[in-house]
Amino acid sequence: MTRSTHRSLAALLLCALAAVAGGCASPDGLASGEPAPPVSTQPRPEPLWRAWVDDSPRSPGVEDGNGRTPPTPLPHAPALGPDGLAGVDVAAVVRADRNMAHYATRGRIDAPGKPGLRPPVYLDLTGDGKPELIVAADTESGRTALTVYTARDGRIVPVLFATGRRMAVESLGRDLLIRTAADAGAQQAVRYQWDGRRMTVVSEERRCGGCGPGGASGASSAPGASPGAERGRVGR
Repeated sequence: MTRSTHRSLAALLLCALAAVAGGCASPDGLASGEPAPPVSTQPRPEPLWRAWVDDSPRSPGVEDGNGRTPPTPLPHAPALGPDGLAGVDVAAVVRADRNMAHYATRGRIDAPGKPGLRPPVYLDLTGDGKPELIVAADTESGRTALTVYTARDGRIVPVLFATGRRMAVESLGRDLLIRTAADAGAQQAVRYQWDGRRMTVVSEERRCGGCGPGGASGASSAPGASPGAERGRVGR
């Protein structure tokens, strides 16, 4: 037997011993019989006001009302009690907010089609375990104004103000997805996320419906569409 043959047999023996000790790894790094790690699911958009969901074409129309300066507390808002934002008078909060005050006189509505304040929604958007207050008001013209309020140092702070035509709002985990529609046929979906100070835009998708062959409207898709969304609590 030649020296080359001895080396080949030794190499085969070492490989066999290594396979017995550690298993044979597959190209993806998993040993034989080792289960693959589970695939985590991403949240799916869920409407905050399900009755207001609109399947008609979307269009540009969401206007972010936040400036670059840090959000400040409402100067004349009601005091927060032990229940936080869940225990405040929503109408009093709206009256104290200059962006929303003129909607306070319209009263509450429980279904789309009339102007007024939608039922408030409580949803933890900041991740601190305490729900934020989300208020939306519909107008006669078909536009909607939305504000998100958080509690900071015992005071109420608006951290997002947005308006849009035929607005539909969804939760996406702890993010908000705001969709808007108009007769022009374009489509828009804006995703907002807490950045430590306010809700800021993290993605925006805009498509032109009615611009394709035959004027067919394009479909609007939301980022991260998969099961597992967290739903907000609607208050009365």
